[in-house]
Amino acid sequence: MHPYRLLIVAFLVASCGDPSSWVLTGGTMGTRYSVTIAQPLEEPLRDQLQHDVEARLADVETAMSTYLVDSEISRFNLSKSTGWFAVSAGTCEAVETAQGVSRLSGGAFDVTVGPLVNLWGFGPATVESKPPPQSAIDAALERVDYRLLQTDCDRPALRKERADVYVDLSAYAKGLGVDEVAELLEARGIQNYLVEIGGELRLHGVDAGGDRWAIAIETPSGDRRTAGRIVSLSDKAMATSGDYRNFFEYEGQRYSHTIDPRTGRPTHHGLASVTVIADDAALADALATGLLVLGPEEGFALALEEGIPAYFQVRQGEGFAERETPAFRAHIGL
Repeated sequence: MHPYRLLIVAFLVASCGDPSSWVLTGGTMGTRYSVTIAQPLEEPLRDQLQHDVEARLADVETAMSTYLVDSEISRFNLSKSTGWFAVSAGTCEAVETAQGVSRLSGGAFDVTVGPLVNLWGFGPATVESKPPPQSAIDAALERVDYRLLQTDCDRPALRKERADVYVDLSAYAKGLGVDEVAELLEARGIQNYLVEIGGELRLHGVDAGGDRWAIAIETPSGDRRTAGRIVSLSDKAMATSGDYRNFFEYEGQRYSHTIDPRTGRPTHHGLASVTVIADDAALADALATGLLVLGPEEGFALALEEGIPAYFQVRQGEGFAERETPAFRAHIGL
């Protein structure tokens, strides 16, 4: 997916030098993945897991990357048909789940936002770092609306009401990759693990010291990586979306990569980052993006109303104000 997707959430692994721990790393989706297993493994199983993890992540990319011209999503985007387009069950289910977040957020999260992301220079193609003309924004907005996209996962297939609708799962697929790897580990009988891809993570059981996993949420300082709030989690997923690393400046104004699908422009409010806890990383990923787009007031109100475990960092002077929902406090044991 997007090669500049932020590594916003850092994770801390207790006793990482313990011989009962094993860490597997590699590249995927334009970023890095890390799998920490906090239990002894036989050497043959380690070697097989390396292969299986990378194969599973390659399957996700082959299905959903807009950076691969022959992926399922790229072929759907290139198709000029408005009839049903056959896709894998996994791709259909991913789009269907993402559509649910779109409805929940009133379109603040929208997998059809790709034309706007590309127009502003944050997509696969390299463009000049300056704001596009309003006429181009208006033209792209005509193609952006999650309601122009339909799913039928009994087939499984996707359908678009306009031939030029473009699906971009960048704010969902890394979380899905995390979930795929987590399911793979559990199928192998591994119960104590932490999986992370580009800042989206899922964890289960305990760390090598026998404690809940300690996770540091980065302070959105922009010029350096600083660990901020540290939370304790087990058997959950967590994802953070922020606006403070991937951006460009033009004539003294800063333009974030976080595009509001409703206005066609980068978000412009005080909310710097949102962290969401959920049962799976893909859902946490999508919810964090939607809440970030909604902003500090509307996003927090939705999180409260829906009982979403969410942590907000809002710019305030030279620092940041923190807000968290009761559900977030409950999940981290407070």
